[in-house]
Amino acid sequence: MFGSFEFQSTFGSIPLSLEELLHALVGTAAFGLLGLALMLLGFKLFEWTTRRLDVEKQLENQNLAVGIVVGALLLGISLIVVVSML
Repeated sequence: MFGSFEFQSTFGSIPLSLEELLHALVGTAAFGLLGLALMLLGFKLFEWTTRRLDVEKQLENQNLAVGIVVGALLLGISLIVVVSML
């Protein structure tokens, strides 16, 4: 209907119509937004469980230890989200 495209990859050529391409792009965007929302939820849950520690204030004060913990937390959450979406 809209034409077709042929993508070259290491596994050979993949014929793909414009509808399939748009469907794949919408799916990718939806799962990307879902992943970001789950990471935000995980960060807020972390802040809620550590009420005595004001994470955002510590990050503003450039507390390196808190920054490393938050970075590791976000990396862990993103790995869990990716595995759950497979």
